[in-house]
Amino acid sequence: MPLYLVIRIRGTVDVRPDVEYTLNLLRLRQKYAAALYHSSLPGIEGMLQKVRDWVTWGEMDRETLIELLRSRGRIKGDKPLTDEWVRENLGLEGGIPELADKLITGALMYHKLEEKGVKPFFRLHPPRGGFKGSIKRHYGDGGELGYRGTAINELVKRML
Repeated sequence: MPLYLVIRIRGTVDVRPDVEYTLNLLRLRQKYAAALYHSSLPGIEGMLQKVRDWVTWGEMDRETLIELLRSRGRIKGDKPLTDEWVRENLGLEGGIPELADKLITGALMYHKLEEKGVKPFFRLHPPRGGFKGSIKRHYGDGGELGYRGTAINELVKRML
């Protein structure tokens, strides 16, 4: 079962109330916010289909996930997520790489780590070099929105 990274690409203007509510549930309250969800979560596929005109998502690979956690992971107080913090507070001796492995396998859910003090979302930059297509069209039609599979990893690297 894959681990999805969901990134909000479009802003807040003219968003229908039901879509805005779903974006809030996904913790994507502003442009270029990202969140991690395991595909085994009940209802996640339906939520992604509802907001597909505002977000893009795909499957994360291990290397990109480690890079994302190191550079953009935050804990309470807007402090960076570090290997030492993961060892002390989550009890994972392998640090961030072990956390990434547990997230990919589904042993841990990133949004549930909020109870331990981890921010459940990531704030990303706009992509370096810009978007390759229109942000109003779907990925399969030459745009940026919707499901993009493993191509999400290339986009995330440009947004770190």
